[in-house]
Amino acid sequence: MKECIIKSPLGFTKIIGDEEGIASVIVFNSEEKITYIIPVELEDCVIQLNEYFEGKRTQFDLNLNPEGTNFQKQVWKQLEQIPYGKTMSYLDLSKQLGDVKAIRAVANANGKNPLWIIVPCHRVIGSDGSLTGYAGGLHRKQWLLEHENPYKQQSLF
Repeated sequence: MKECIIKSPLGFTKIIGDEEGIASVIVFNSEEKITYIIPVELEDCVIQLNEYFEGKRTQFDLNLNPEGTNFQKQVWKQLEQIPYGKTMSYLDLSKQLGDVKAIRAVANANGKNPLWIIVPCHRVIGSDGSLTGYAGGLHRKQWLLEHENPYKQQSLF
């Protein structure tokens, strides 16, 4: 597996993958050493993440190869169907997967998503609209949802 660390607006981000695809994208709460020579297997991911943060990309087109159980992969595949700028509740996600009673398992799989931003687990919210748990921190979840909101809040002054 190859890896690199880039700087994003939300912190230092580690990308891990190989010729089979991207295995993980994680954000750190600390400073890390930036990789200046990006492995060729990770170049597209770096480019697409930068385009996302610049507001030029709303969908990712990458080969993904995360490790997880079959159920987790099923949940992550469903997360990829949530459109840019939209949100979905854990309950609705459970319903789409065919088992409303699986809400805790769905939430757990969502929390174990290894592909930060690319598999948009940040688009899943509580049924009451609240920003529920997020592995990257609620401040990052809020930033991502505001970044994707087509109706940017304008300053009155």
